[in-house]
Amino acid sequence: MRIISHRIILDTLILPLSVIFDLPLAIYDRHVITLILSTKHIDMNSSTRIACVMVGLPARGKTYIAQKVCRYLQWLSVSTKVFNVGNYRRKLHGAHQMHSFFDPHNTEGESARKEAALEALKDMIKWFLEEDGTVAIFDATNSTRERRCMIIDYCKKYDVQVMFIESICQDESLILQNIMDVKLSSPDYKDMDPEKAAEDFRARISHYEEAYETLNEMKNESDYTYAKLINVGSQVMINMIQGYLQSRIVYYLMNLHILPRNIFFSRHGESVYNLEGKIGGDSKLSPRGRKYALALPELIKANLGDQPLTVWTSTLKRTIETAKHLQYPKLQWKALDELDAGVCDGMTYEEIEAKYPEDYFNRDEDKFNYRYRGGESYRDVVYRLEPVIMELERQQNILIIGHQAILRCIYAYFQKLSQDDLPYVKIPLHTVIKLTPKAYTCQEERYKIDIDAVDTHRPKPKRPTDVSN
Repeated sequence: MRIISHRIILDTLILPLSVIFDLPLAIYDRHVITLILSTKHIDMNSSTRIACVMVGLPARGKTYIAQKVCRYLQWLSVSTKVFNVGNYRRKLHGAHQMHSFFDPHNTEGESARKEAALEALKDMIKWFLEEDGTVAIFDATNSTRERRCMIIDYCKKYDVQVMFIESICQDESLILQNIMDVKLSSPDYKDMDPEKAAEDFRARISHYEEAYETLNEMKNESDYTYAKLINVGSQVMINMIQGYLQSRIVYYLMNLHILPRNIFFSRHGESVYNLEGKIGGDSKLSPRGRKYALALPELIKANLGDQPLTVWTSTLKRTIETAKHLQYPKLQWKALDELDAGVCDGMTYEEIEAKYPEDYFNRDEDKFNYRYRGGESYRDVVYRLEPVIMELERQQNILIIGHQAILRCIYAYFQKLSQDDLPYVKIPLHTVIKLTPKAYTCQEERYKIDIDAVDTHRPKPKRPTDVSN
């Protein structure tokens, strides 16, 4: 077993390639990295099936972690789905079960909870077999060795790898915060007095504590694949991690935290190329873009007050100029540079349609996967942005001054958008988007600064519909 303190990586751990490039001012060729990451993704064995099985007491952030891992993998085009056993239990036996239902000495309750777990396992295997799933996240307490052994045996029948993810929380303030923020809004306590709900939930936790057995390398679980997270990633313990995808999941888990924070997005101010209808390039701001740069600090100050903030920009002139008047620490990321339009860089869409009509058509047909000649696709940009996402998960308040395609990709990660919708997200000029990550959702607010700018959004083309039916 290996122990990894927060942000310290042992060289014996196999980690995804993003580790190598995890530097704010990157000194790499993004085309090479995109090729490596894309190839790694393609080479992943299509028969790979991994069940990430959550372990831990209630109110330890298991569902939060499960949802985050699912969102991350889906963003990277890995077929992933969460199977929440609590939902199965509510469906089979009703939502309003009081704490005695979870008493380990309550044989009827134990039988009902096992039934829910088996139903979830059956659906999980069905999803692997019928929908070609890659990673399933089995979200439950799974707090005894007996239950974990049952899951291992069941998955072995279908050649499904099992990776346990145990969340251990010793910080009482985090536990209390989780109880108040998440559990009291659970369907289990709908329309119930909050104080009574909190009292019942604490009693439920006590029942689980009575029977809880942590993953133990000294017992009969020494050959299990697992990661233990102490206080949501302040310390990570790993055992028998194998392969690229498991390593990637572990690395992601190492970067999680649940401290309150805000993430601000803003495109650069209107540029000269925006006015001319050209894509790409490294043009300067227009006069209206410079006005936006002057107005931006006041808006950020109004939302943050005296809270600390770090500003991230690309290495291109228009984002650096936009950040010029912001009195906060700044970092430039090469990885935040705009999607590379290749031979079309510096052209208008009309020019592209006239010179490369087939490319113009193909991009409209599949905008996420279309790659400009000598340039990039949105899929390439997603892989390029993985180190940025990792660093975002570590940080607190961040303002990213970026480009339309780049911000679409990052926005889609936080809002769990599909590949089909990602390339058409509206990220208008002279607008600040504020995201506040929550346990299950991401709260969004938009602030438009009253300075005119051109509209660069191209709506999704309407495809002919089959009216024969």
